[in-house]
Amino acid sequence: MKHMKAIITYLRQLQANNNREWFNAHKDEFLKHQARFHRLVEEVIKEISVFDPSIANLTPKDCTYRIYRDVRFSSDKSPYKCHFGAFIAKGGKKSGNSGYYFHISTGGDDCYPYCHMLAAGDYCCDPEVLKILREDIVNGDGDFEKAIQQADSTFQLEREGALKRNPKGFPADAPYSEYLRLKYYCLTSMPDDDFWEGEDLAKRIASKFATTKPFLDYINRAIDFSREE
Repeated sequence: MKHMKAIITYLRQLQANNNREWFNAHKDEFLKHQARFHRLVEEVIKEISVFDPSIANLTPKDCTYRIYRDVRFSSDKSPYKCHFGAFIAKGGKKSGNSGYYFHISTGGDDCYPYCHMLAAGDYCCDPEVLKILREDIVNGDGDFEKAIQQADSTFQLEREGALKRNPKGFPADAPYSEYLRLKYYCLTSMPDDDFWEGEDLAKRIASKFATTKPFLDYINRAIDFSREE
């Protein structure tokens, strides 16, 4: 897709000049790049809906975020995010469902939020969902592991913040303990700048996400069950 390099360049400039004066002086440029990103999101939704019809009725507004950072509880008072991101999930970004997330950022760094990212899963599971999900993993005869293995090889399981011991209610020798200890049930991939070039970008993003659908289905099953209780 055209213009992605220009978006990255703009985000790098914003990172170097993360203040209201510079942002307001370049507001037209921001709006132009935001519109371009929204067009990409629209195309990605269309491509994902081929294998996941549950998200077919979403619009970019349902999936995208404001550029303004919430700095109330952060030592970093930079007012603006340096990435454009979208979370595509059944019911939209506030639905509580697991889904497909991607953002284009400044690149050149392997740490969030400055890395480019594709991700699938749930980064903030409710405690009841965590309990159900972990019970499913223990009793699932390896189904969770199989779902992970079906994902594109560029995806890695997010292990940040993992527990050192099994959570309460699960014995130390419980099967699949490495998965029970996870804090986030999420697969992440960090593409380089070159990934964003080419006319088939939306198709390439969607094709990677297609391999994560068994993983998302597994998590969403636990989320749905928690709502029935």
